[in-house]
Amino acid sequence: MTSLMNLFGRSPIGPMQHHMEQAHKCAEQLLPFFQAVLAKDWDLVISVRAQISQLEDEADGTKREIRQSLPKSLFLAVPRTDLLELLTIQDRIANKTKDISGIMLGRKMEIPESMAQGLLNYVQSAIDTSAQAKIAMNELDELVETGFGGREITLVDKMISTLDELEHKTDEIQIKVRAELFALEANLPPVNVMFLYKVIDLIGELADYAERVGSRLQYIIAR
Repeated sequence: MTSLMNLFGRSPIGPMQHHMEQAHKCAEQLLPFFQAVLAKDWDLVISVRAQISQLEDEADGTKREIRQSLPKSLFLAVPRTDLLELLTIQDRIANKTKDISGIMLGRKMEIPESMAQGLLNYVQSAIDTSAQAKIAMNELDELVETGFGGREITLVDKMISTLDELEHKTDEIQIKVRAELFALEANLPPVNVMFLYKVIDLIGELADYAERVGSRLQYIIAR
């Protein structure tokens, strides 16, 4: 099998960007997944869940190869520990996606109709946050080439600022979705309510990890 490091060159930045792209592709599947759940099309739910699982497995494979290939003694433009921390954060985007879809399929969760649109908006906002993290991550190679200076650093700062705004927007939508569920919970089975709150929290965590990609990039730039 062709090594990722050989494919992208000796620098680990290309494989890191590839991993972020894989993690985001995984997160993107949440929208069709939720649409299928809302339609109670469980065959489609199973199909999208299988796609999520495959994408998460592929991201895991990339993560393992990056960890095994990162040099321990050679000089890197970005410290090895920073890259490994960033890799872990990116990986959790894919992991949270798999967790969300696993819980919902496993319990064949039904979502109250009055919550449907708000929940879809919430999922889309989390996906948008992940997309912005991918965009920011795609600038890391340019940052390295410019020595973390010049116009490139200004561009990345703006991208990270946008990322923070998207994560904040997701937080605000989460508050509304939780309020919608709170208004309904007296009429729903308590166990269903508990797992719906869990799913809502996991979607928020996905967006939070996407925002942390930007925070870690800022830390790397500051060093």
